[in-house]
Amino acid sequence: MILQVLYLCSAVLFILSIKGLSSPQTAQRGNRLGMAGMTLAILTTMASHFHTRLLGVLAALVCGGGVGFIVARKVKMTALPQLMAAFHSLVGAAAVLVALATLLSPQAFHLGVRGALPRSVLTEIGLGVMIGALTLTGSVIAFLKLQGRAPKCPFKPRQARSINASLGLFCSVLLAMFVGTESTWLLSGLVVAALLVGVTLILPIGGADMPVIVSMLNSYSGWAAAATGFTLQNPLLIITGALVGASGAILSSVMCKNMNRSLVSIILGGAAQENPSTTSSGGGAVSPSAGGAASQRPVKLGSVEDAAFVLSQARSVIIVPGYGMAVAQAQRVLGEMAQQLKQKGIQVRYAIHPVAGRMPGHMNVLLAEADVPYDDVFELDDINADFGATDVAFIIGANDITNPAAHDDPSSPIYGMPVLDVEKAGTVLFVKRSLGTGYAGVDNALFYRENTLMILGDAKKVCEDVIKSLKAV
Repeated sequence: MILQVLYLCSAVLFILSIKGLSSPQTAQRGNRLGMAGMTLAILTTMASHFHTRLLGVLAALVCGGGVGFIVARKVKMTALPQLMAAFHSLVGAAAVLVALATLLSPQAFHLGVRGALPRSVLTEIGLGVMIGALTLTGSVIAFLKLQGRAPKCPFKPRQARSINASLGLFCSVLLAMFVGTESTWLLSGLVVAALLVGVTLILPIGGADMPVIVSMLNSYSGWAAAATGFTLQNPLLIITGALVGASGAILSSVMCKNMNRSLVSIILGGAAQENPSTTSSGGGAVSPSAGGAASQRPVKLGSVEDAAFVLSQARSVIIVPGYGMAVAQAQRVLGEMAQQLKQKGIQVRYAIHPVAGRMPGHMNVLLAEADVPYDDVFELDDINADFGATDVAFIIGANDITNPAAHDDPSSPIYGMPVLDVEKAGTVLFVKRSLGTGYAGVDNALFYRENTLMILGDAKKVCEDVIKSLKAV
């Protein structure tokens, strides 16, 4: 009874942790609550199995904790999406291993005798294996795509949907047969088939949809943990797994709405092929001519000195960060530039699009790392109406989320996608390495607006030079 109460307390701490992580102001408290919940869960589990091989458990705890500590200390903020994908793959692998161990030695989990397990237990084992294996390989492919090392997809989106539908049906048949026969071979076949589904689901998906994929894999890992919890009759795993699974699914749905994407299409795989002019990591620059005929239109190219002068004459500035800022590691120097503008009496705010970066909250994390005040950071819905009354919109490394074609051009692939209305500002200063397209592969009409001044160059270097020029103004 005491153990169940302690598990329930851990689950409550996890719920409060997720609530805290929903806002930058309470994120640190949410993190601490999550750490407390996990510590309590680990200690409770160790206490409940004190009579077993505690030394092995402690050794695993030290090894896992040590690796986690080293990774947390060394990982760069730009690599957080890759880190999340890697963590999801570990959850999937754990679900598969626990399910296999349960089938091979059910008496150790007090579930019955091998060869005569209840169908409910076999269903839980099968679902845990299927979801876990899919999450494992899907997360590995997502990691490789975010790193720019994923192999090229050999089939088209329509073919991918057919392949995924066939494999999904095959997995369902294997699951039903396993539940009816308790065959180890059938379960092994289910593992292989689910591993393959993970690859075929994620490989065809374009870079523009990777934020949704990271969120969906988070959801899958939660459902895998919940299935494992039912198998082990562990209420903590059931509650937290369902919590992570549901919150990940809700977040994915919200992100799809903000990207004008179909959640069902993305789940089935192959929602959007990557544009050939971009790399899968988002770091590849393309030449000004890469956008085709559209990029031949006249563009106003400005210097750092021009940007510094325009900024110094403004009364209000809204900064729009994007993945280019993350790649250049420009968040700290950008914060210094903003602080210098504030010292001149200029109002400075930050506008964050829900899918800026490569995972939910990516830009918020980077700005927090640069000690940007929380009160200066606003979400799309809270600040979009203010661009019309703003002197300067300073865009640094963002592209698709500022493209006015989303509401001006019905023929555009991103038409209907909510974007930041930066074109309504008095002057748009657009810092970018080139005039190339973003992940969506769409030429940005903002480049050619009368009030847009393009500042081509590395985001960090541009901000550093702007700071120097501001001192001279």
